[in-house]
Amino acid sequence: MSEIVDDPQDRGNYDASNIQALEGLEAVRKRPGMYIGSTDTKGLHHLVYEVVDNSIDEHLAGYCDMITTIIHPDNSITVIDNGRGIPTGMHEKLQKSALEVVMTVLHAGGKFDKDTYKVSGGLHGVGVSCVNALSVYLKAEVRREGKIFQQEYSKGIPTSEVVVVGESTETGTTITFKPDNTILETLEYKYETLAVRMRELAYLNQGLTLSLIDERLDDEGKIKQETFHSEGGLAEFVTYLDQSRTSIIANPIHVIGKEDNVEVEVALQYNTSYSENIFSYVNNINTREGGTHVSGFRRAVTRLFKQYGDDNGFFKKMKFAVSGEDFREGLTAIVSVKVQEPQFKGQTKGELGNSEVTSIVSQIVGEKLKHFLEENPNEARKILDKVVVAASAREAARKAREMVQRKNILTGGGLPGKLADCSNKHPAESEIFLVEGDSAGGTAKQGRDRHFQAILPLRGKILNVEKAMEHKIYENEEIKNMFIALGVSIEEKDGEKILNIEKLRYHKVVIMCDADVDGSHITTLILTFFFRFMRPLIDNGYIYIAAPPLYLVKRGKDFKYAWNEADRKEAVLSMSKKENDDSVKIQRYKGLGEMNAEQLWDTTMDPTTRTLRQVTIEDAVECDRVFSMLMGEEVPPRRHFIETHAKYARIDA
Repeated sequence: MSEIVDDPQDRGNYDASNIQALEGLEAVRKRPGMYIGSTDTKGLHHLVYEVVDNSIDEHLAGYCDMITTIIHPDNSITVIDNGRGIPTGMHEKLQKSALEVVMTVLHAGGKFDKDTYKVSGGLHGVGVSCVNALSVYLKAEVRREGKIFQQEYSKGIPTSEVVVVGESTETGTTITFKPDNTILETLEYKYETLAVRMRELAYLNQGLTLSLIDERLDDEGKIKQETFHSEGGLAEFVTYLDQSRTSIIANPIHVIGKEDNVEVEVALQYNTSYSENIFSYVNNINTREGGTHVSGFRRAVTRLFKQYGDDNGFFKKMKFAVSGEDFREGLTAIVSVKVQEPQFKGQTKGELGNSEVTSIVSQIVGEKLKHFLEENPNEARKILDKVVVAASAREAARKAREMVQRKNILTGGGLPGKLADCSNKHPAESEIFLVEGDSAGGTAKQGRDRHFQAILPLRGKILNVEKAMEHKIYENEEIKNMFIALGVSIEEKDGEKILNIEKLRYHKVVIMCDADVDGSHITTLILTFFFRFMRPLIDNGYIYIAAPPLYLVKRGKDFKYAWNEADRKEAVLSMSKKENDDSVKIQRYKGLGEMNAEQLWDTTMDPTTRTLRQVTIEDAVECDRVFSMLMGEEVPPRRHFIETHAKYARIDA
């Protein structure tokens, strides 16, 4: 941190010489977070997405149907497509190869010309030039006009001219790059993170084949490889997302239409769950906050189903009005639009702002839903029956929710009896530990710093909200205690439920469970609750998971804690030259309650020594799928997931 000295004598020195003009790609290297969001693992993977987006744009223009991404053993990346190939001729204005312009100049490329790319996903991205700037090495290879052109770069600067290195009858572009370890905090690519995005892109771009190859050998000495391709598009996407849920209609409703150069594709499916899951995209970009395309979709669903329900007498016995959310309970939907000039709200491209898209989506989806309801009366009845049940449950949930919040007000804001609160009243400086069981809770209360750490013991496993109706959730004692202790409330605004976190009492909510299978299950139950009902706490970075040690390794008065097998072996060897030394005692902690207050503080609660894992959502679509699979009704997908990912668990036959 630099010190600022306010000296009136120095103020006159602020002149043109103080203004730093960053040329070319210097700005990207100086402030990488502005261009790729962050320099952590998220930013690292974003570099791959930018290169793949260029190839996707070629597909959208009708010239590319194959993209291959390769992770090399040194964590460098190669992306190969069979598009037209980046132009290599001389750029008239800049008097250098068009390839060099694309690779070294920000906001340069064919996607800014409507005649070249009608629709582009990368238009608002930072482009391949940014990837070049943040790579210690990048090689561009272009196949076009019967030749293979090549140019190499380092940190965004060309290290060679554009040269012809061979001949080819094929066309396309190959980009190989290695991220700069002086800028990126990590260089290790996660196969699963890239696979999720490639699978998503395959569903969003019907007919496109994306291959992912990981040349880094796994534990069995093998490389990993997958190919993603979809002929059914979003209908297949919805089926994939709902594989752990029980559908109530035979097939997803698939909508495809175009109006005023806006292409609309929507797929929706109703299931027996109690959650609404709408995911949206604009030019393949995931719009996490929705926008006008989602508003148009919701408007069509509410309008068409309400009209059908009124016309067929589904609501005549109801004593309260049906709400828009009742038509969306148990709904999984993907809304994707292709827009020539998308206008996004904010820098994150999280919300579409084009006002004309609302009516276009509403009209196209409305026409399809009208035909569906007329042609499928039995399935229409199943959906409307669910709507009626959802409305009744919503009314019961509203009353239950009000009871919880009214009780809190009537008792003067009384906090749960089990809560050991902290003395600090500033949320930004306070943290609460949600602790598994009274025994561990008692130890945590003794070991904590009472000034800023609060403890709320939870009894056993909380309710699985994935399989419970909403009013049952507010009747659950442990969940009620969390609502009251945190100080948050669910309110209705414009017919929609929102979580009010203005009175949140802690900005660190730490889930602290045993380091065993039961502890992991309880952690997952709590995370499911936060994801479904307190999502803003995750989005704002308030949710954490504690990391208690697995072992205590002792030899005489000397001791060390171990968080995994590697730590344990290292601790043993540091105390003794032999792996099997009887003088070294190893205690395996079966639960938090086995530690005394001092040990729990030293290992898990002391901010100067502990490790906390912050809970973030990289991909809301995949997150929803995993939660529904782990906590939902269907057993086979869950069993397959556990068998694939668990290294130590033994599953009974």
